[in-house]
Amino acid sequence: MPAYFHKSVLTTEVLAALRPRTGGRYADGTVGGGGHAAALLRASAPAGTLLGCDRDGAAVRAARERLAEFEGRFDIRQGSFADLDQWIEAGSCDGVVLDLGASSPQLDWPERGFSFQSDGPLDMRMDPEQELTAAALLNRSGTEELAKIFWEYGGEANSRRIARAIERERETRPLQRTRQLAELIERVSPRGGRRIHPATKVFQALRIAVNDELGALERLLKILPYCLKPGGRAAIISFHSLEDRLVKRAFRQREKFVELTRKPRIAAASEICHNPRARSAKLRAARIPVPEPARAAGHSTAGGKHDT
Repeated sequence: MPAYFHKSVLTTEVLAALRPRTGGRYADGTVGGGGHAAALLRASAPAGTLLGCDRDGAAVRAARERLAEFEGRFDIRQGSFADLDQWIEAGSCDGVVLDLGASSPQLDWPERGFSFQSDGPLDMRMDPEQELTAAALLNRSGTEELAKIFWEYGGEANSRRIARAIERERETRPLQRTRQLAELIERVSPRGGRRIHPATKVFQALRIAVNDELGALERLLKILPYCLKPGGRAAIISFHSLEDRLVKRAFRQREKFVELTRKPRIAAASEICHNPRARSAKLRAARIPVPEPARAAGHSTAGGKHDT
């Protein structure tokens, strides 16, 4: 397997949102190749610390190697950001960053099965130790369930036709390869000069379903206020509208968050030129409210009574 290299997006915007400082404690729930983590550790030197996790063991190993220069200031482990509250002390973090979706190596390595650009197994697991694969989902699920996945997670207009074609295909041979699935979709929904390949939305939907990406994000958004200190900040980068909608809705719950980005931050043209995958990235940021100071004991109220 080639070296793990992932170019982080919107790093400048993440630093502006989180405002790292020396002595601060930060968490990276999608540590990937360590790009955002390295930037946070550098900006919070000499005493800032970072806790990081990733579902992909290859990413964890790559991050540890990349962050070696900051030895003693970070702890990286394999796991899901949805479980941050199980290993981070409540109210202990000054900032949390998430870079959602699949990483560049996952998309580029054919053996991971995330892309139809090259033939590979229908895998799509962010955590290779997870049992459910894309092939298992395709071969075990009913037509209605598949159509629902393709429509709800991918916005695929031909979801039912594609689901029925998959059911017919697996009567003669199981779906096992990315090219096999892509060619089947193209037969059902011909490209017809379209710029985007007709399999794009189905592959996105399968990846989201296999990894329960939206469920994990929903769980993270619920626990995030308990992981951060009062005044602590969160920066979340999403790549499609389903994720962005969940983040926006959560950050506008005023009792839990103070929204810092009414409109999402997007990549500058110069970044997109060097990293085309930044084109669809959107960053939203929020902070945890700081409680108002309690009134001093004995302070008179309008009614002449005292606080207890």
